[in-house]
Amino acid sequence: MRCIVKGGKPLRGKVNLPGDKSLSHRAILFAALAEGRSEIDNLLLAGVTQPMLAALTAFGVEWSLQEQHLTVVGEGLKGWKNPVGVIDCGNSATTMRLLAGAMAATNVNGVLDGSEGLRRRPMERIVQPLQKMGVMIHSTNGRAPLTLSCSQHPLRGMDHQLEVASAQVKSCLILAALVADRPTCIYEPGPSRDHTERMLGSMGVKIESVPPQRTGQNGYQTRVEPLSEPLKPLQMHLPGDISSAAFFIVGGLIAPDSEIEIENVGLNPTRCGLLEALGEMQAGLSIEGQQSQGGEPCGHLRVGSASLNATNVMGERVVRMIDEFPVFGVAAAYARGETVVADAQELRYKESDRIAMLCLELRKLGVEAIETQDGFRIIGKGSVKGGVVNAHGDHRLAMALMVAGLGSQEPIVVEGAEVVNESLPQFIPILRSLGADILCETDG
Repeated sequence: MRCIVKGGKPLRGKVNLPGDKSLSHRAILFAALAEGRSEIDNLLLAGVTQPMLAALTAFGVEWSLQEQHLTVVGEGLKGWKNPVGVIDCGNSATTMRLLAGAMAATNVNGVLDGSEGLRRRPMERIVQPLQKMGVMIHSTNGRAPLTLSCSQHPLRGMDHQLEVASAQVKSCLILAALVADRPTCIYEPGPSRDHTERMLGSMGVKIESVPPQRTGQNGYQTRVEPLSEPLKPLQMHLPGDISSAAFFIVGGLIAPDSEIEIENVGLNPTRCGLLEALGEMQAGLSIEGQQSQGGEPCGHLRVGSASLNATNVMGERVVRMIDEFPVFGVAAAYARGETVVADAQELRYKESDRIAMLCLELRKLGVEAIETQDGFRIIGKGSVKGGVVNAHGDHRLAMALMVAGLGSQEPIVVEGAEVVNESLPQFIPILRSLGADILCETDG
């Protein structure tokens, strides 16, 4: 699908987003591991979450869905059945990595596979520590497909150091640690998102996150105790996804005379790196109505047009905005001055090589974007030309490039735009409802 975005029109109105993607994945899976009936509201229904729901069926877990309300009837860690056939994780590394940990905890056999894109993602980072714990798991040259066989329980509790802070790897090991013979400690060089810790903690898991100030070490520690009783069912209304909100935030900043309110967005501090960076760029952004839902902080965001200044992002903030760099790159292109991103080599292992592809596509729009080994440099001039760009099968890159068109001097044509349905099928309708001028080939 080709989408043509014409800039120059203001964006005005309110945005209500479906549930956070990270929380949706975890809510589906953790409810299936619990004992009893879980009720989850505002679930994200998109290509990226469908494989997790399909996996529940494959493992014999009962669930039903009515619009965005999910009911799961779990039978605990011993209630899963061996699947018939391969579990297809689609294009979702989160699904594969979390399911590997869940399969270790439930002690079922199975094969996890996915798209060609997913087969390029690194999986040895979960395979090696799971093997240390006694899990019978094997990869294919460090990548998918992954094969798991029944292991001897309890698994071995351990202390494990992650080379790169990763919520997916950490969450995989936390799930396996639920059936270990002693507490497991996971160390990270920086803070990663803590949705798993918050959600499992609300379900009865004894889990503690310890910052470097308390450990006396240079890393962040997560300590998990083995389960002594079944996981409690989950009752939760999921807040909107800050990573999806990011596109409308940046759109509201760069489109002229804009004023947008994004309601009930998750504001977990491990996910707010973009808001901090935009604040340093002098963004017109405010937070109202802060509250907590299921242990997750949330609130309303107000954003209006602003003249942005360049900033730098590196160090621990990188992890806290790891999914937002494509649209942050667009904000940097509209800012004045040189923006530098470093310590972000993990971006090369996403749905695309986001360092290379972001710089490539921004250059097509007349932006000076320079790729570095672990990040990029963008020299912004306060405006962006137009042009024809490609999404490279990456949903976040597709949405970021469409956002770039909201303030561009000439139209921006995004090829391969259908990939936005992976994480936010409502993306184009929401933009249109705010006043954006977007024509897609399916419109006739």
